[in-house]
Amino acid sequence: MADGKLTALTAKRLTKPGHHGDGGGLYLRIAEARKSWMFRYKRAGKTHWLGLGAFDDFTLAEARDAARECRRQLKESIDPIEARRAAKAAALEAEGLTFKVMAERCIKAHEAKWRNEKHAAQWTSTLKAYAYPAFGEKPVHSVGVADVLEALEPIWTEKPETASRVRGRIEAVLDYAAARKLRPSENPARWRGNLDHLLPARAKIAKVEHHAALPWADLPRLVVRLGESKGTAAICLRFLILTATRSMEARGATWAEIDMDKKVWTVPAERMKAGREHRIPLSRAAVAVLEHMAQLGTEPGKLVFPGAVKGKPLSDVSLSKALRAAGGGDYTVHGLRSTFRDWCAERTAYPREVAESALAHTNRNAVEAAYLRSDHFEQRRRLMDEWATYATSPAPAEVVVSIGKARA
Repeated sequence: MADGKLTALTAKRLTKPGHHGDGGGLYLRIAEARKSWMFRYKRAGKTHWLGLGAFDDFTLAEARDAARECRRQLKESIDPIEARRAAKAAALEAEGLTFKVMAERCIKAHEAKWRNEKHAAQWTSTLKAYAYPAFGEKPVHSVGVADVLEALEPIWTEKPETASRVRGRIEAVLDYAAARKLRPSENPARWRGNLDHLLPARAKIAKVEHHAALPWADLPRLVVRLGESKGTAAICLRFLILTATRSMEARGATWAEIDMDKKVWTVPAERMKAGREHRIPLSRAAVAVLEHMAQLGTEPGKLVFPGAVKGKPLSDVSLSKALRAAGGGDYTVHGLRSTFRDWCAERTAYPREVAESALAHTNRNAVEAAYLRSDHFEQRRRLMDEWATYATSPAPAEVVVSIGKARA
């Protein structure tokens, strides 16, 4: 082919935005003061544009050579864009940039913003169990819908919640790779407009499961049984009940967070589910638990309820075992927060927002949240005092007798 319409000098002087043709499908594109070489071609009746590089990086002669190679591929029925993708995939495979490698990098990049190590561990374990066997060793560039379905279909109806989390994590890893220009931006794990045409919606196959909550009327007997145990997990569980907090909040409590003089426990934002600092008024019963732990010699400034491994908190499982040992049966530790909420609704006249604030729940109504700026602290102090009085009230006589027989 003869030289085109452009010369090195005219290309350099051009500033008008748009596409300036050289011939043979080669164009100089100018947009936002940036120049780049583009190759335009039609395939199956559809126009495609392929970037050939920045103007400052490639000369006109080099751009013409690249365009000539694209025309050669088209003559051989090879799509230039697909050829580039294949070459990139081969390069990534040679470098070992598999989905697994990219997932590990993604987890490492994001773990700093996650509130605890458990979250990162869950990402790793679920991807290892379900995604890696299907396409973990495949180049991240070439992971497609078929690969994602291979991982999800076996568990989509049997383990819908797990499957939904796996899908979301696969999507996040592929988005991470796309943001680094290591794969196309189109994400095969995306739900809307993609997998929603291939898999049944989770709402159609999954039953809504709530954490099994102990009836509030049975709470005093549970607290009595917990009081009979000297184990740290049982003592922590008692503190959790008295403060209506989550397991991770109670287990991770440190002495630095607690002001014994003001009887306030301040959980920092990084340890809260909503990512906001939460002040908790401490009842006399809750303070008594803390004084007991202090007498046991737990290190000042360290964990209030230390686990078996030095410097590590109790495990979530240890609290569940303490609950069962105290007669909690199939009820869950998290369900004890529902026990508190039910008691508030049925046995007190406190406004709903006070009870919700005590549980550190986020107000989902944006309008209400904009006006309700108070954390209702003084009202919550009275509420938690009443809750502690109820929770530590003597259990019914027949229950105490039955417990005595059980221990005999």
